[in-house]
Amino acid sequence: MFSKFFIDRPIFASVIAIVIMLIGAIALTMLPVEKTPNITPPTVMVTAHYPGANAETVAETVATPLEEAINGVDNMIYMSSSSSDNGTMMLTVTFKVGTDIDMATVLVQNRVSQAEPLLPEEVIREGVTTRKRSTNIAMMVSFYAIDGRYDDIYMSNYVTLNVKDVLARVPGVGEVNPMGDKSYGMRVWLDPERLRAHELTTDDVVAAIREQNIQVAAGQIGSMPSPPDQQFQYTIKTLGRLSTPQEFREIIIRSDSEGRLLRLGDVARIELGSEMYYWNARLRGQPSIAVAIYTLPGANALEVVDGVREALANLEPYFPEGLAYTEPYSPTLFIRESIREVFNTLLMVVALVILVVFVFLEDWRATLIPAAAIPVSLIGTFAVMMALGLSINTMTLFGLVLAIGIVVDDAILVVENTVRIIDDEGLPRKEATAKAMRQVTGPVIATTLVLTSVFVPTVLSGGITGMVYQQFALTIVVATWFSALAALTLSPAMCGLLLRNKEVKHGRFFSWFDRFIKRSTTIYGDIVKVIIRKTAIGLLLFAILTVVALIGFDRLPTGFLPDEDEGTILIGVRLPEASSLLRTDEVMKQIQGILEDTEGVANYVTISGFSLLDMGVATNGGACFVNLAPWSERTDPELHIEQIIHRLQSRLSTIPEALCLALQPPPIMGLGIAGGFEVHVQDRSGAGLQALADVGNTFLYETMNDPVITRLNSSFRASVPQLYLDVDRVKAQTMDVPLGTVFNTLQTYLGSTYVNDFNLYGRTFRVIAQAEPHFRATVEDIGRLEVRNRSGQMVPLRTLVTVRDIVGPQSITRYNMYPATTITGTPRMGYTTGQSIERVAELLDQMLPETMGYEWSGMSYQEIEAGGKTVFLFVLAAVFAYLFLAAQYESWSIPIAIVLSVPLGLLGAVGFVWLRMMDNNIYTQMGVVLLIGVVCKTAILLVEFAKQLHEEGRSIYDAAVEAARLRFRPILMTALTTALGMVPLVIASGAGAEARKSLGTTVFGGMMVATVLGVFMIPIFYVVVQRTKETVVKFERKIEKAVLRHPHHQDSE
Repeated sequence: MFSKFFIDRPIFASVIAIVIMLIGAIALTMLPVEKTPNITPPTVMVTAHYPGANAETVAETVATPLEEAINGVDNMIYMSSSSSDNGTMMLTVTFKVGTDIDMATVLVQNRVSQAEPLLPEEVIREGVTTRKRSTNIAMMVSFYAIDGRYDDIYMSNYVTLNVKDVLARVPGVGEVNPMGDKSYGMRVWLDPERLRAHELTTDDVVAAIREQNIQVAAGQIGSMPSPPDQQFQYTIKTLGRLSTPQEFREIIIRSDSEGRLLRLGDVARIELGSEMYYWNARLRGQPSIAVAIYTLPGANALEVVDGVREALANLEPYFPEGLAYTEPYSPTLFIRESIREVFNTLLMVVALVILVVFVFLEDWRATLIPAAAIPVSLIGTFAVMMALGLSINTMTLFGLVLAIGIVVDDAILVVENTVRIIDDEGLPRKEATAKAMRQVTGPVIATTLVLTSVFVPTVLSGGITGMVYQQFALTIVVATWFSALAALTLSPAMCGLLLRNKEVKHGRFFSWFDRFIKRSTTIYGDIVKVIIRKTAIGLLLFAILTVVALIGFDRLPTGFLPDEDEGTILIGVRLPEASSLLRTDEVMKQIQGILEDTEGVANYVTISGFSLLDMGVATNGGACFVNLAPWSERTDPELHIEQIIHRLQSRLSTIPEALCLALQPPPIMGLGIAGGFEVHVQDRSGAGLQALADVGNTFLYETMNDPVITRLNSSFRASVPQLYLDVDRVKAQTMDVPLGTVFNTLQTYLGSTYVNDFNLYGRTFRVIAQAEPHFRATVEDIGRLEVRNRSGQMVPLRTLVTVRDIVGPQSITRYNMYPATTITGTPRMGYTTGQSIERVAELLDQMLPETMGYEWSGMSYQEIEAGGKTVFLFVLAAVFAYLFLAAQYESWSIPIAIVLSVPLGLLGAVGFVWLRMMDNNIYTQMGVVLLIGVVCKTAILLVEFAKQLHEEGRSIYDAAVEAARLRFRPILMTALTTALGMVPLVIASGAGAEARKSLGTTVFGGMMVATVLGVFMIPIFYVVVQRTKETVVKFERKIEKAVLRHPHHQDSE
């Protein structure tokens, strides 16, 4: 016998356990720590810029050619683009989970290269960028002046020159994005009146700058080949690129015959200003530069944040006096806190499990044996986790927490059976241990196999849910196998050393507890004697309970991942169309006042000019990133994130000038803007942008008071006030004015023209030409601008163009190559994301015309993808459990009696989840999969002994009754260790509490109901299955005898 070797050699068993723990401890120090496995779909972003172009032009000339080229790239699941009125185009391609992001980036870049010849020349000159990037903001760092001595331009450029590149080199950082960036630009503010007085155009100015601000390679004197007597070699330097405003002012625009010079400073104001004036950032109302740190796809956010903090700490001593930084938005605080909470839960579960074991075994010596299995199983698991490339995250830690109650079961089985043999038969402890091991080795292996089997389908499944299940499942399976190893090696060795040879006297509590258990066992045995004679009633009751469990599970509200109190809030702001940045700033100041007065808010940063709701630059958009106080300071239910958001939303709704939405971050960082749902309504038949906007607006109006969904937003608006400039092309031709001159003049004066570059502080910045602000403030200013015809005469634009008011889009979103409006929202309190998705789909199916359709993205896409697999996974888990048991027992019938107990666990899980008004989310489903194995494991303890007793000659009924009586105490013990081990999860609070509650409630409820009902139903299952089997065998034997008795029938055939 395998275990006999270790009973006789306890030191050998101890060495195996110590080696396992040492290797696991070393691995623990090397394992990465993160919130979840790398389950965010990889994304590749393509960006382009078309200066001066509006959203429609960018969408038609930039986004469309790129999308047509990229569409269908390997492993792509969807793509979306956003084209803005500031000429920016951002195209994001999302790939299947598990795709090699480096290869995906190369493939996208190849497709972009194919499309570049189709793009406008100005776009190619600006550059089309392809990069891998997570949409996950790992942290935000705000730089500010303590005493206000520095303006935002100085701070922005200090960060760009001295901080940004250092942070970009931190391992795992994908992008360092200064929000509110005001990088230096040599601004050439043109005066149209002075240019008109000198009969000059913007083309003259641009040409002069390009001619005189040029990089020069002047060569060398005496360079090889040189004359034979050449003794020296000199490098020639000259002023090429200019670098100061004064040098640019001296650029000569024109000279006359008398030698008089017209310089750039005579017709323009030159300053070292900002390249862009799109947005403003404020830290609690104070000017700042908010630097968003994005991670690379697959990077560990915690390691990235630690690296950034270390880099900033090293740079801080070199900051100018008065410049400081802070972290107003830190999503990783939740990761650290939630993992710490799970670690604390793990310790509490260990203590509870050991307490339960001690109460049942009533002997500290005996308690040491299953207690020793816990560190061996858990610490050993870390070694295999490292070998499999897993990390310490909430999924693997949940696996370890749930494994605690499981890993002691095998050791409990060994100890309890050994103690029973010592007490009942009076054998010495080593002999008793050897006999006990002969009885329990089969059940230990069987229970381990069945627990392994239920997770096989989950390990093989794909997508986000598959990766979540895999980490959870592999952790439990590995811990269970280490538990089985400990039960067959260390536990029998310790039994042979520690257990007493006779029953010892216990205190009053244990004496009472023994009497209670013995009396309960007697009553239980009497009940079993009665009910196994009434199997029809028992099976009918079982059928009813099964139907109730299945209907209940089907009717549970569905979700994907529960919304957690992550300690951060996002606020999206949108003003009326065409609102200026100054108006947006005023609204943001009102929001700052509300946040300052909101209890639970610790820090925040606001950004004017960045629309969180549309995820793009917009003068009428704003965003707030809010950090809440630590969870330890928000124990009051009124300070839970949902309550804070509710109060914030009530106050934000009083701001009449803007739509303000307070939102929770998405459960998985990088999947969507915020929690809730995200759907794209697409114009698939060319109905037009206005029709698309009307559909979005109608949907918002019709669902304004919907009972299921709230905080709705549609990203697309086609009624933004705009101006249409109509050039009289015939008149332009008559007046000999080139159209290109007209358009260049408009772009330079009203938009801006990127002329060329200049060098400063070792960096390259842009020279930007544009009209002074007061020359482009009204529509009438357009008519005052002048161009020159081919004859050299100045022609006012008012003679060539007319301007009229129109409406159009500020930005255009395209989803999978169709113009689309993105509708986002959240479920109302008491409803789940699954219910909100069903509701939105129902409404869209009713409202959309045939020319339009819709598709989901982000968390909604993943939830819908995962929804169809759940029931299939459950069925597969039960089938695999049955097949493994059939192989173990070499029987097709015995496993039926075990697997039939699974619906009882499902009934308990559904009942407890329903009572706590929770949803059927991914953690609930993980709990159900685990229950299939644990419930089968409990049934094995009884069925295995009944099978052994029946093989020894007992009748089916007697074997079932006696097995139930003998295994009642260990079944209670193993069930309670698992169920009570879930109590810390059931009553969890703090960071990550909702996930722990979902998982704990499912397993606790399932184990309690499955144990209470199972101890009565499992004997019935065994009797029915075994009786049916023997009846079939008898019938087959009768047929065989009949065939043998009448062989001539076969001959005649």
